[in-house]
Amino acid sequence: MTDDLSASMNPQAALQDVARRWNAAAQQWDAPALAALYAPEALFFGGRPGHAVGRDAILAYFASYAETLRSASMSLSGQSVVELDADTMLAQGHADFRFVLADGRETASQLRTTWVLVRRAGVWQILQHHFSPTPDAPPIG
Repeated sequence: MTDDLSASMNPQAALQDVARRWNAAAQQWDAPALAALYAPEALFFGGRPGHAVGRDAILAYFASYAETLRSASMSLSGQSVVELDADTMLAQGHADFRFVLADGRETASQLRTTWVLVRRAGVWQILQHHFSPTPDAPPIG
């Protein structure tokens, strides 16, 4: 993607472009390509316990699925986007995931999504990632 094209995108188009690049990397479960979508100092809550801070930790998170996943795809839906400034946006909604496991079985899930995206050198990166299941009930004990 050229800097000029990325700079001219509206927020929804920029979000969809990041999702497209995420899907391209997840198609063959390419952990380094997935991690490269994240800012060097990114914060990440994913589907495993723990908190990944920084691109190296995010790479380790994606690499931890190497023996489990062949591929994944994500379809964003119901995304609300707030422009925080010209180079920062907050997106929140849902994502439908489809996974092909190492043994060939296919699974699916829907998660709540929050991404904070930043544009650096004309390219949108993920600065903050928090995906989680929707609770069945409020967590009030």
